[in-house]
Amino acid sequence: MIQQISDAELEIMKIIWGNPEAVTLFSYIMDGLAARGKPCQKNTLIVLLSRLINKGFLRAKKIGRHNEYTTLVSEAQYQTVQTRNFLDKIYEGSAKGLVSTLIMGDLLADEEYEELKRLLEKGKG
Repeated sequence: MIQQISDAELEIMKIIWGNPEAVTLFSYIMDGLAARGKPCQKNTLIVLLSRLINKGFLRAKKIGRHNEYTTLVSEAQYQTVQTRNFLDKIYEGSAKGLVSTLIMGDLLADEEYEELKRLLEKGKG
């Protein structure tokens, strides 16, 4: 079971998921947060990373004086679980209700609508 994570933890995971390398260094995360306009104190980041390790999102490997972080939960896995939770909570499990709200609420750009339409026509296969 994939746990819920805080907004701050999610920002960290987005940086790690976006890293093209297999492992992520602490300095890469610090730089990524600063680039997103969300700088973080070193000790705060250490605590957040520890929480992500405890929740099963990351594994840390000590290399000399540095930790290397690897993901244990992919971005797609997290998105799927969170989407399912959202559907269950807000739309009683109805994906149709969500799509209807997106369309009727004018929440999709024209390009997004056309892409969604193509995906639906294509089907699962």
